[in-house]
Amino acid sequence: MTTSGNSSDSSSGKGTGEGTGKGKATTLHIAQNPEADELLGRSPLAALVGMLLDQQVPMEWAFTGPYTLAERMGSDDLDAGRIAAYDPDAFTELFTTKPALHRYPGSMAKRVQQLCQYLVAEHGGDASAVWRDAATGDDLLERLKALPGFGAQKAQIFLALLGKQLGVRPPGWREAAGPYGEAGSHRSVADITGPESLAEVRAYKQEAKAAAKAARAAKKPGTPRKK
Repeated sequence: MTTSGNSSDSSSGKGTGEGTGKGKATTLHIAQNPEADELLGRSPLAALVGMLLDQQVPMEWAFTGPYTLAERMGSDDLDAGRIAAYDPDAFTELFTTKPALHRYPGSMAKRVQQLCQYLVAEHGGDASAVWRDAATGDDLLERLKALPGFGAQKAQIFLALLGKQLGVRPPGWREAAGPYGEAGSHRSVADITGPESLAEVRAYKQEAKAAAKAARAAKKPGTPRKK
């Protein structure tokens, strides 16, 4: 993925929202694999697919997936049109071949293909068109939420990634991204810039998961109250 040279201050929330296009390539460090991260940095579709795969598996596994998928398709990038038209069974096999691309390769293969079919139908197969001319952060959030497989939380995290690391900063992007847009936070893949921040994000996720589990347990009937 490349940036358009948007020089807006990331802390101001101001910008054109054109942060991907021709220009300087972006360096990401999410997959912790040089080749996979290089693809994420230059390919809008790879970044979207990595975000889609980022559930119920380690973040590095999810964001290495686009690179492995491209390799198995005999290419150095992902093409939405090609994926959309791929035979479903053959595409699923690309995911299930060991080592599998996900903990649930069959269902995720279907979701990736649905995402690409949507991109072809709505954006001519151009993933960056989802955010290229977004007028505001809220506009961009709604566009991301419309993508197959992207719920509200996933959309906010990807919006934060676009703003924090990929130069896509329409007015109000931080607010639209919610807590994931906060400067200096370590909540999601949007905040990963290397091994240290990866460890911080993973620790935050583990703490949040433990807190949620404790909250659910406290709500169960018959749970004894602490004295």
